[in-house]
Amino acid sequence: MDTMSAPSAMTSGTGGPHARQAVFTAMLEQHRGIVLKIAYSYCRDTDDQRDLVQDISMQLWRAYPAFDPERSRFSTWMYAIALNVAISQLRSSSRRRRQHLRVDDAAIAAVPDQAAASPEDTLALHTLHALIRRLDPLNRALMLLYLDDRSHRDIAEILGITPGNVATKIGRLKQRIREQIA
Repeated sequence: MDTMSAPSAMTSGTGGPHARQAVFTAMLEQHRGIVLKIAYSYCRDTDDQRDLVQDISMQLWRAYPAFDPERSRFSTWMYAIALNVAISQLRSSSRRRRQHLRVDDAAIAAVPDQAAASPEDTLALHTLHALIRRLDPLNRALMLLYLDDRSHRDIAEILGITPGNVATKIGRLKQRIREQIA
């Protein structure tokens, strides 16, 4: 139900701006976990996370008229835009501050989908998130998409690389993470 039936009203030009806004709002709500996950992964403090969520949402709204449900699923399109906004913000922020993001346990703890069953699982999840936060923006995006069970084809489309390159990079990143955990 990724494209819902509503985008046809948006692309056909029927329904007017209120219908388009209603469709966009419904799609954004359905996939809001994508935006939250990216914000939590790319920003360490809550205010920056909120700002990034707002920036991503605004950019999604601006780009929404160009969304073509025949070309890609909404979630794939959303991931691509959200990651581009997050990476751009990270680059401009690091230029201004000239410092790298540090791991912030409070921000990591706020990431959704952390229903760990035991303290060991929670620790392992925190360790994994800490390692992901240390990756460069492209590899961080790659791992977030991989951990979100996206297909290699979807990841390739979102990041603008080949599926073969996705498989190679994921293999290398998994090996690197295994070595750092060991």
